[in-house]
Amino acid sequence: MNAIRIAAVALIVAGVLGLVYGSFSYTKETHEAKLGSLQLSIKDRETVNVPVWAGVGAIAVGGLLLLFGDKKR
Repeated sequence: MNAIRIAAVALIVAGVLGLVYGSFSYTKETHEAKLGSLQLSIKDRETVNVPVWAGVGAIAVGGLLLLFGDKKR
């Protein structure tokens, strides 16, 4: 499998997942304090919404890459 085909499949999968789930979240540690043997940390959970047009666009670009990406001139 060449790089163009791998990128196309990755775009299609990302587009489908974006349409199905609509968002993704991640956890980020923001503050940490150490007082002797006591350790405190604050973790923020961030959610990123994926617009529908981005999912559809990723699927379309991935499909076009699969169809026309390997064409030799």
